[in-house]
Amino acid sequence: MGLFRRRRATRPASHDRAADRADLEHLENFVRTRRGVEAYLEPRTTVTETTVMLIADDGEWTRRRIGGPEAARRWAHKIAIPIYDVRLMGYPQRMRDHNERRKRRPELF
Repeated sequence: MGLFRRRRATRPASHDRAADRADLEHLENFVRTRRGVEAYLEPRTTVTETTVMLIADDGEWTRRRIGGPEAARRWAHKIAIPIYDVRLMGYPQRMRDHNERRKRRPELF
């Protein structure tokens, strides 16, 4: 009879939720106020939408939702920063070093 059977909500796998203006403004501000920023495209998962992680030359980073892989590439091209696929490149060591420094001295950040 299926009294407790739930119907699973399904989302189309190809439709990411677009970044809102606040997301894009945050990313653009990060690029304007840091040196040597690179973008890393993070794929959509079952839990999160497609995101872009920006990493500055000192390892400081930020992450925000983006409308999908093509939207991320167009945005990075418009801003004139390199973009890498994190599945192919991984994260740079400077980001891990930055995270380690934050763990040791959180009051500085």
